[in-house]
Amino acid sequence: MSSSSSDGVDEAFEDFFEEEFDNILDSLLDENPTYPPDMFRRRFRMNKPLFLRIVERLSTEYLRRPTAEDLQRLLDIGEVRGFPGMIGSIDCMHWEWKNCPTAWRGQYTRGSGKPTIVLEVVASKDLWIWHAFFGLPGRTPKVKFKVNNHTYRMAYYLTDGIYPNWSTFIQSIPLPQGPKAELFAKHQESTRKDVERAFGVLQSRFAIVKNPGLLWDKEKLGKIMRTCVILHNMIVENERGGYTLSDTSQFESGESSRSSKVKRRESLHSNNMLGMRNEVRNSGKHDSLKADLVENVWQKFGNIDE
Repeated sequence: MSSSSSDGVDEAFEDFFEEEFDNILDSLLDENPTYPPDMFRRRFRMNKPLFLRIVERLSTEYLRRPTAEDLQRLLDIGEVRGFPGMIGSIDCMHWEWKNCPTAWRGQYTRGSGKPTIVLEVVASKDLWIWHAFFGLPGRTPKVKFKVNNHTYRMAYYLTDGIYPNWSTFIQSIPLPQGPKAELFAKHQESTRKDVERAFGVLQSRFAIVKNPGLLWDKEKLGKIMRTCVILHNMIVENERGGYTLSDTSQFESGESSRSSKVKRRESLHSNNMLGMRNEVRNSGKHDSLKADLVENVWQKFGNIDE
């Protein structure tokens, strides 16, 4: 298929998606809906109450914050992989915006010279995308974990070098000196590729997000992307049993061998928001945690990788 015909197919699909989405919103929100109950059943092959239940489950199940049980599972997997307190990898994907309005092109253009929209996600080893947002991530969950006999109380993500030296971001070592630093860089970079793999699978499954976006409206592009992420997570859930994941059976017997635990979620008051912000951006704590992780990876894998 030629590139022009491929663009035509993608454009037709986006037009269809936009029309269907608008029709659904009309059916749900308008006091005089486009499709009354009998027509709704004929149009969407299901009754409206069932459709509403599906929409509610999709929004609450397949694109949501991790629960306490989810966080504990992520912490256990991170600990097995040599990174106690790690709950995922975070990175950005640039989606080319072919029909970006001319007045906005400078705002959305980076080094490539083409306007793009940034999708930032957090992904875990099974390729489940936990957060998908067009902006900065929210505050990190409160946990308690020990690394090299030092206690920390804030989870972190593995990142690449574009992220700042905050206590919630752990990067690799660009020019590792010595066996410990080299081993840490090797394991950090291989573990961080979870999010790169998630991006690759997402684009291979949905050509609409692999090819340039053809719509004019940024919000509608965002809805398309979130729809693809939800469908991606549904596929991951269905196929997760066939994946080779980290063995966390050592933690199933009890809490004694577990060094990473989820803390009870506390409400965030305005008087401690500044303290939370300072704690997240504490570069000294970042350096201390990174040094402890280097030592932990060496103790866990040093003899194995020799």
